[in-house]
Amino acid sequence: MSSFQVIGGNQLNGQIVPQGAKNEALQILSAVLLTADKVTIENIPDIIDINLLIELLHDIGVKVNRIDRHTCTFQADAVDVDYLASDAFRSKGGKLRGSVLLAGPMLARFKKAYIPKPGGDKIGRRRLDTHIIGFEKLGAQFVYNDALHYFKLVALQLTGTYMLLDEPSVTGTANIVMAAVLAQGTTTIYNAACEPYLQQLCQMLNRMGAKISGIGSNLLVIEGVEKLSGTTHRMLPDMIEVGSFIGLAAMTQSDLLIKDAGVAQLGIIPEKFRQLGIQVNIQGNDIHVPAQDKYEIVSFLDGSVPTIYDNPWPGFTPDLLSIVLVVATQAVGSVLIHQKMFESRLFFVDKLIDMGAQIILCDPHRATVIGLGRKTNLRGITMSSPDIRAGQALLIAALSADGKSIIQNIEQIDRGYQYIDQRLNALGANITRIQ
Repeated sequence: MSSFQVIGGNQLNGQIVPQGAKNEALQILSAVLLTADKVTIENIPDIIDINLLIELLHDIGVKVNRIDRHTCTFQADAVDVDYLASDAFRSKGGKLRGSVLLAGPMLARFKKAYIPKPGGDKIGRRRLDTHIIGFEKLGAQFVYNDALHYFKLVALQLTGTYMLLDEPSVTGTANIVMAAVLAQGTTTIYNAACEPYLQQLCQMLNRMGAKISGIGSNLLVIEGVEKLSGTTHRMLPDMIEVGSFIGLAAMTQSDLLIKDAGVAQLGIIPEKFRQLGIQVNIQGNDIHVPAQDKYEIVSFLDGSVPTIYDNPWPGFTPDLLSIVLVVATQAVGSVLIHQKMFESRLFFVDKLIDMGAQIILCDPHRATVIGLGRKTNLRGITMSSPDIRAGQALLIAALSADGKSIIQNIEQIDRGYQYIDQRLNALGANITRIQ
């Protein structure tokens, strides 16, 4: 198990390019199973979770040609469907929650799919009901194997239908969309997720020959087609990395230029950081965050303490609440962070309190942050990364702190952020990877 040794207090300077979007990659790479033709994917993030999914695709018979670390061609013309029922797939697939996204394409094209008990971040309950109910409405049947902990789904023929999702789940919507594109008839999905990454998936599928309308809204209409063809697709920049770099610049009083940030797809993210008093200057498709001595939280018009909370798109993404919480620890003013969607994502605040932050954990979903306003710096400690986003937040805290910090279990960070130590060291950070 590896650790980061971080010497804090350095101001960073320069420009950085965000990686390809992790959450988009999980959907896009799964979609290559929908055709026997060659599919080329560009701007793939070189991170543990995505590399594991590429391994899984190779294991089930997809021809994978890795042109470089960020470009791959895939051809799913000899898929071993029954491999998904093997112990090997359950073991490897169970390490990655994103493996659930293989079910929709497999069910659509091969009429059979398996979903192992999902792994990934331990951030609370992340149920599969939306996926399974959606597949059932399309005509699939499932059984759950208690002994081996996996779902088996079969369908002689998927048939289009109307469905109202009980929650706008991003992966649930993506999975159902991928199943519906090859179903007979028309499928209407209401209360669908509409994140930019899902829009990217739908646009890619349309280029492959699918007929999806309503892209970008919460009402998707999918006319089933007989087959799909190959295409080339390029991932968006990762909006979570973009937000992380904005927060990093503020916490370390750094001057950073975030190149090719995908500004048009960031939604409300820049505005949320501005609410913390951070200068976020949009320059075409780049973002410049200048060095600031201090930043002050903007109160509500009635003078009350503001609340920052997550919501389905176009609301604020839950993946950035950990970053916002850390950044607020050195702001002038107070803010309530309300994590609505996952009940365990705030459980890393004890590490920040040990570092000297003033935080009241109200309950599993809410934390009040009283900003230190740089009157005192955070101090370095030894801590462990509990999940991807909290790990990155703790890294930002360590880079701003006095003295040395040790962050253990950094495999969690590596699951979502490529070469993060090398990229930040190039800007002036002091991070050493300890094996």
